[in-house]
Amino acid sequence: MPHTTLLLNARLVNEGQIIETDVLIEGERIARLGGDLASLPADQTLDARGNYLLPGLIDDQVHFREPGLTHKATIYSEARAAVAGGITSFMEMPNTQPPAVTHERLEAKYDRAAQTSLANYSFYLGASNDNLDEVRRVNPAQICGVKVFMGSSTGNMLVDNEKTLENIFREAPTLIATHCEDEATIRANMAAAREKWGEDVPIEEHPNIRSAEACYRSSSRAVALAKQHGARLHILHISTARELELFENTLPLAQKKITAEACLHHLWFHEADYVQKGTLIKWNPAVKTEQDRAAVFQAVLDDRIDVLATDHAPHTREEKNNGYFKAPSGGPLVQHLLPGLLSFWHQGKMSLEKIVEKTSHAPATLFRIQDRGFVREGYFADLVLVDPNAPWTVSHENILYKCGWSPFEGTQFPAKVTHTWVSGHLAYQNGQFDERQMGQRLRFQPR
Repeated sequence: MPHTTLLLNARLVNEGQIIETDVLIEGERIARLGGDLASLPADQTLDARGNYLLPGLIDDQVHFREPGLTHKATIYSEARAAVAGGITSFMEMPNTQPPAVTHERLEAKYDRAAQTSLANYSFYLGASNDNLDEVRRVNPAQICGVKVFMGSSTGNMLVDNEKTLENIFREAPTLIATHCEDEATIRANMAAAREKWGEDVPIEEHPNIRSAEACYRSSSRAVALAKQHGARLHILHISTARELELFENTLPLAQKKITAEACLHHLWFHEADYVQKGTLIKWNPAVKTEQDRAAVFQAVLDDRIDVLATDHAPHTREEKNNGYFKAPSGGPLVQHLLPGLLSFWHQGKMSLEKIVEKTSHAPATLFRIQDRGFVREGYFADLVLVDPNAPWTVSHENILYKCGWSPFEGTQFPAKVTHTWVSGHLAYQNGQFDERQMGQRLRFQPR
């Protein structure tokens, strides 16, 4: 018989409402929901009174650095950190070493995750200037999408051949996720900065080098290509107010063909924070102005932006502690996405229902993930229990990333993840992990 777990008196945040209910988990799935399940027998019973129960978060953009960059992170280490932060499923990017630009390399990552990932997983196939045949071979039921770098970032995967871009947008059989920054604009800005400061460019120049104009030129190009060819386009990590004109909120998400994601760091930080945080908040696209931050935040609330994620991209502290040109872009975030969003809730800036919509329901709908992202009978039991009034401070001692640091170090969050179930398995409980069961490969419903 499958293991059964009974959660009692939870405040369930799901599908636009908050209700007090009980939840029965049988094996991997949710068997029953209702307010009168206390009399049912179960192998384990947990009274969740006073706490909030959420569907597990689905992070559609992470960089877990395996293979080839495992001094920074591994699938094992970062999936544990994700689960501790309430993320039960992730979609990982192809700019590893070697890059995942063939199906053989992609399946090797799946095999590794099956052995070591505590969270559920999927991996993007990377597009390059010369792997169109690999893109054509994608099975939409098996992987989350194709990743196109329309601007260089960590790794050398820039797709800058116009004919190749046209063909990808015309022929990709699945969602196309893009990193959008115009390379020519960035190079011109970088040359101007070098002329002024030499090699000692101040970090405060990062949002001027990787400018709003660079973002808009590339994002608008991607949207034009998607409209021309009828492609499903998902633009990652929107960071500027101007780009928001490219997206609309009049259609239900399931009917949208052009969608957008925002990340926690672009909602939390702005350009004044470079003075204190320095290269620790050097990301591509850059953290920009306070006005950009406010505009992106509003677009999340009014549904022009569909998904909230992390772009988790760890580097070692030694790598980050370099000058502007040598310090890599990216930072670790999966452990702290939900605590950060719960801070916005405590501040009255974002509702719990909106947090769940953007981190669970919307990714499941947009990527057409099978049986996840919602708390429904018959769905996988990917669940997170949150104590809403348990303040804690991020410190070196409680950071779980392999790189050992966080841009939130010293920040006090008002709420804490206490329990995380992955496919019915209690993987995390009050600081302790149970690694007897690994996560599962995500499956998708092609259309």
